[in-house]
Amino acid sequence: MTSHLPHLSRRGLLAAAGAAGAAGLLGAAAGTASAAPSGRGPAALVLHNARVFTGTSSGRPVEAVVVGRDGKILATGEGSALRRFVGRDTEVVDAGGNTVMSGIHDGHVHPLGAGERSLSPTLDGAETTVQELREILTGFLAETGGAAAEPDRWLVVEDWNPVGLLPTGTVPHHSMLDALPTRRPIALVGGDGHNLWANQRALDIAGITAATPDPVGGQVVKGADGRPTGVLKDDAQGLVKRHIPEPSRAELVAACAKVLELAAASGVTTMMDALVGRHELELYQALSGAGKLPQRIVPAIRLDAEQAKDPAASLAYARGLRREFEGVPGLRFGMIKVFLDGVIEYPAQTAALLEPYLDGNGKPTQNRGELYTSAADYGRLTAAFNRAGWQMHAHGLGDRAVRTALDGYAYARRVTGLRDPRNAVAHLQIVDPADLRRFAQLGVAACMQLQWATKDTWTMEALLPYIGPERHRWMYPARSLEKAGARLTGGSDWPVDALQVWNQLRTAIDRQGSQGEGELYRELEGLSRTSTLRMHTAGTAWQLRQEGLTGTVEQGKAADLVVLDRDVTRCPVADISGTGVRMTLVGGRVVHDAESAAGRAASARIARGAAGPRPTSYAAVHGGRHRACGCAGGAGA
Repeated sequence: MTSHLPHLSRRGLLAAAGAAGAAGLLGAAAGTASAAPSGRGPAALVLHNARVFTGTSSGRPVEAVVVGRDGKILATGEGSALRRFVGRDTEVVDAGGNTVMSGIHDGHVHPLGAGERSLSPTLDGAETTVQELREILTGFLAETGGAAAEPDRWLVVEDWNPVGLLPTGTVPHHSMLDALPTRRPIALVGGDGHNLWANQRALDIAGITAATPDPVGGQVVKGADGRPTGVLKDDAQGLVKRHIPEPSRAELVAACAKVLELAAASGVTTMMDALVGRHELELYQALSGAGKLPQRIVPAIRLDAEQAKDPAASLAYARGLRREFEGVPGLRFGMIKVFLDGVIEYPAQTAALLEPYLDGNGKPTQNRGELYTSAADYGRLTAAFNRAGWQMHAHGLGDRAVRTALDGYAYARRVTGLRDPRNAVAHLQIVDPADLRRFAQLGVAACMQLQWATKDTWTMEALLPYIGPERHRWMYPARSLEKAGARLTGGSDWPVDALQVWNQLRTAIDRQGSQGEGELYRELEGLSRTSTLRMHTAGTAWQLRQEGLTGTVEQGKAADLVVLDRDVTRCPVADISGTGVRMTLVGGRVVHDAESAAGRAASARIARGAAGPRPTSYAAVHGGRHRACGCAGGAGA
């Protein structure tokens, strides 16, 4: 007998119904293989008493999903109509009237970076005075070896907030770190992935002096005296990072396995890892071999600014990695990642803008940010990869970078004649209104991270005075893009802070989220609930050329499904943030069960992360460690 409990009820047929008297979904035919359709055995799993969000245009209500033994969806419909699929060993799950839907497809994420970050202490993006920071770091020094670690063991601290020193406007300098009671080299890694702050010992180990030139795509920040301040931007971070000892492979694999469990517990079934080289592919190979790769992974091979100028060599490089790793179960190749610019918030201001940044008082400066790859180079690169069947994924944050990506895609379209290459631009923090329609015209996916589309410190104080209200209004123009016909896709850019999938979806709707200080242009740019759910399922499946396999709940698709603890199609929008995932399936295989010991532990870690502090530098939305938004030191750099 099926139950209708407020929590997930997961019962095998015999446990649920006994030998006789089965009612509801099971009916009189329960327990007999002959009840299944001709030529088919009974189902492996039936999810019923659900409000199924199919993601399709059909208006027919669906309350049950049948999963076959091949991991595909056999049928959807009313529970009573699907009782013929139930056999003696069919598992029957009562969803309790809550949502069953496609698993979340994360179209821009750095999961292995989350694993690596978990091995180091973190500042959690906190705002502190210099003295408070020193007290925290002194604690980290003690926790990571104390006197026994002197003088050579590196202290690497994650999620430093590049604009978080108080009082506001305090500029980081190596002397602040040099005052700590240690001789150890210290590196504070920005949560934005674009900044690193080192002490003098670390600078000395890296050989960074007043004579050190800026590397391509990076900056060694120097003071008025011409000497390094200790802050390294973008590709300059690699000057220090290359000297930091790597954790062991076993440590990395174990850490990455844990964070992939977190993703499964959050309902994520497919991920596009948005920055991959040999290092990451070797980790995926190890994870897959150990049976610890629960999601489908689309690795985006990263090309740096120099590689982008040589399409033939870059194509050979990508093909070489694909040949070497394409046999790894769980990986599907075909994506290339290129950074076109940096981040927009003060003080970094490396995002490429069409018009200059303002000085904070409304006056234009000479700074329009940094464009790492020209439209001509990007167009030639795109043409070469599209001809070979690969897709392009551009980091385009400022409006000039977005236009550069679109210009490159337009060139590739003209010279190749291809009409459906499914290239993408990610982040889209500011889009010039003249470019909105070009997404649909060129068939370009708009991959957005809408958890950051909220009114808070980093969208207001760190940005509005430096771009002005006219441009600010076009922050994350999701509805404008949708109205212009663009394909919207979703990505978390995790691990910039705790993975908060359902708050991400909620924020796309109300433009405030669980921790925002107000709505960010909700009436202009907020999405409907249906658009948001499709964006993060079918939309991203389309971006990844996976729509024939996943993204909607319909017969013949892979059973990549989630069972939630509430009905996200009807509950108050604010309640979506707190959604819990009771079960996650990939290809019909349960990869998260909230009632298991492992599932309870993963769910608890998610809850702790959601309750923790968020980065107070919005720059954190564009990188995560993931070997840092174009920074040297990562594989493929």
